[in-house]
Amino acid sequence: MSRDLSPREARDRFLSRRKQENTEKTVRSYKNRLTRFVQWAEDEGIDSMADLSGWDLDEYRAAREAAGIAPATLKGQLTAVKQLLDYCASIDVVGDDLPDKVNVPTLSRSEESNDTMLEVDDASSLLSFFRSSTDWFGRPQHAFLEVAWHVGARMSGIRALDLRDFDPDRQTLEFRHRPPTLLKNKEEGERVVGISEPVVKALRTYIARERFEKRDEKGRQPLFCGRQGRPSDTTFRAWSYVGTHPCLVIQCPHGNRRQTCDFTRRNHASKCPSSRSPHAIRTGSITWQLLRGLAIETVAKRVNARPETIRRHYYKATEREEFEELRAETTLKLDIEDNDE
Repeated sequence: MSRDLSPREARDRFLSRRKQENTEKTVRSYKNRLTRFVQWAEDEGIDSMADLSGWDLDEYRAAREAAGIAPATLKGQLTAVKQLLDYCASIDVVGDDLPDKVNVPTLSRSEESNDTMLEVDDASSLLSFFRSSTDWFGRPQHAFLEVAWHVGARMSGIRALDLRDFDPDRQTLEFRHRPPTLLKNKEEGERVVGISEPVVKALRTYIARERFEKRDEKGRQPLFCGRQGRPSDTTFRAWSYVGTHPCLVIQCPHGNRRQTCDFTRRNHASKCPSSRSPHAIRTGSITWQLLRGLAIETVAKRVNARPETIRRHYYKATEREEFEELRAETTLKLDIEDNDE
């Protein structure tokens, strides 16, 4: 070995390389997963990556299993360790055979995927409410939900949209990889997607009434823009959680009164058991688009994901829903109000 690094130094060096290739969210995920490994190694007195053995890696897995974490979480943490070791092997810090000694578990489909999603009926009720509400129409929560549901894009993709990427006349949104706002899969994730007229109307109203005329640090004009410029991930999540509160439409299913419920406050919105994250909206949207009869290749292009990934992680339709699958629609007519046709 020509170099020696401690586990913490190796993690930091690895993350610095990831920053050049991945989104901030992905790098943060790597850091969270690898920090657990670093802490375990330091507790075990492992001062050098070169001292790691297959036995140590198996002990780490056993320690994580003993902590009672979910199978998907365990797989994610061990996959991150393997990638760290692959990097270390590439710079001659560990032997070439060490990464293969990480025993990453193979999971069933049910273990690997998260079934939480915004249901079609709930999305329909919420969007009908927003579209008919004088107070809520065009507000950030509404505009975000329209785009997130009808496109199925990742939160990072929606955040990366600029004002120029919205063409109301052509009814399109254009997703472009422009660092520092990154798309998953980089340039390969670039695409133009069609949106329905009601989505266009919601975005027009948001831009006219709610959007702040600001530029980001690169001088670009974000489509979704707050007082400080391009909103943070935290802001988008807050819009998602607030915008999917069921009490906007129906009586609270948890027995609370909206006027006094803490969950209606922005900082507590995610604690509502029935509110949904951007990822849950994306999962519901992808399932809905497929049930509407769109080809999986078309959906994959719209949402920037491989068909096999969609089948494994996102498609949550029941056998009954598949049997009653609705006819295909063109993307320009794909709209929640047509769901019952």
